[in-house]
Parts: sequence; structure tokens; C-alpha cells
Amino acid sequence: MGKKQSAGSSEKKPAEKKGGNTKNTKNADKGDQSEGKGKGGLKAATAVNVRHILCEKHSKATEALQKIQEGQRFDKVAQEYSEDKAKAGGSLGWMVRGSMVGAFQDAAFALTPSTVDKPILSPLVKTNFGYHVIMVEGRR
Repeated sequence: MGKKQSAGSSEKKPAEKKGGNTKNTKNADKGDQSEGKGKGGLKAATAVNVRHILCEKHSKATEALQKIQEGQRFDKVAQEYSEDKAKAGGSLGWMVRGSMVGAFQDAAFALTPSTVDKPILSPLVKTNFGYHVIMVEGRR
């Protein structure tokens, strides 16, 4: 049985070499990225133009999220519900990677850009500041 195992492990080695061929992998990744751009997929960004609604209480944040899902404009709901300095429709402007807290940044960079009247929203994001509803208007 030891012979079968060694034969099995020698069979795996060539497969690993194929998988470990970095040249093919890099080219495949580049192809996927360019295809993604054409299909509306997200390309890597270093900054996002982000808006958010910050609420200390989960119930208030949920209420704000519900209002937007019912069709109200993001900026109007942000003015009414947000509890931070970004009262201008929740706009934080262009934020670069590394300037936001972890969970907020992950959510912001994962979102597809949208408009305040038809926003694509994050689910509620919990940070040490409270609960955020996030939307992104642009990426660069």
C-alpha cells in the first residue's frame, strides 16, 4: 500500500506544477479583469465617492434603509436620519483606501456605483461609530 501512496503523491506533483505556473495564472487574471469591465464588473479602485447614513441605534438605521428601499432618495433620507457631520445628503466625498474603518471600507469598495434616486446599498455595516447604510457614486 505504501507504493500506491507514493505513486499517488508523484501524480499530484505534476498537477501542482501546472497550478503553480504563475505566468498562465497572471494572464488569466488579466483576461478576467478586462472581461469584467466590459460586463459592468468592478475594477480595482483606489478611491470611492461615498455617501452614508450613520445611526447610533440599529432600529433607526434599519428604518432609514427601509425608507430608501421604499423608493425615497438616499440624500433626503440621509439628511433626516444621519447622525454625523455629513448632513449634506450623507456625502463623504472621495475617500481613499486606508482612510476608512475596516468594515466600512470593505463594504464601500465592494459596492457598484449608483445614483441617489436609485441607489445600490450595502446591508447595515456596524463600526465603532454605529450603523451605516452605504452607497457609492463613483470609483477611481
